Amino acid sequence: MSQALTKSPKHCGNKHGLNICKLYKNLFLLFSTFGTTILSIILVVWLILRPTKPEFSLKEADIYQLNLFSSYLLNSSVQLTLLSKNPNQKVGIYYDELQVYAAYKGQQITVYTSLPPFYQGHEDSNILTASLVGIGLPVGPSFGYEMGRDQTAGRLVLNLKVIGRLRWKVGVWVSGKYRVNVDCLAVMAFGPAVPTGPLTTRQGTQCSTNV
Repeated sequence: MSQALTKSPKHCGNKHGLNICKLYKNLFLLFSTFGTTILSIILVVWLILRPTKPEFSLKEADIYQLNLFSSYLLNSSVQLTLLSKNPNQKVGIYYDELQVYAAYKGQQITVYTSLPPFYQGHEDSNILTASLVGIGLPVGPSFGYEMGRDQTAGRLVLNLKVIGRLRWKVGVWVSGKYRVNVDCLAVMAFGPAVPTGPLTTRQGTQCSTNV
């Protein structure tokens, strides 16, 4: 019986002088080199540009309502205006899924209010406004006590927070989404009575931003 000359299927075969194994290997090396080069270019551009996190400042905040109608339920109404600035000269920013809410003494006093997504060009600034409302929100038993202390002291400190996602844009390349957290302090004069007119701050307070 003659010995078979054809290689088994597990071996690479030659067809018309073309080495299939070598072809696959070359294609793999080609695509690997191409992908590595693209990633390296993006990394180098990213390191050179070094995008700086956006800057937020509180322009104005007004409390129209902050009333306990039982020991543990709160009605609140807050209007705020924020200034958002992109400090980067060559990096744009897409803002996605931004939500704003107010907190007092570590307790959330309004529901989340969504801001429309927007794009911020190089060194651009945008004014953001939001109406924050809470109806029948549960609060801790210490809330009324803390508010009474602040009325006696004549000063109320409110945290206005923004959470969401952002993406960096360099040329035509857009990054994945990064979480952004903004915390602004509003310090207001707070008299002996719960406000019948708005409590207002217009201090232009700089906010802390984490990305």
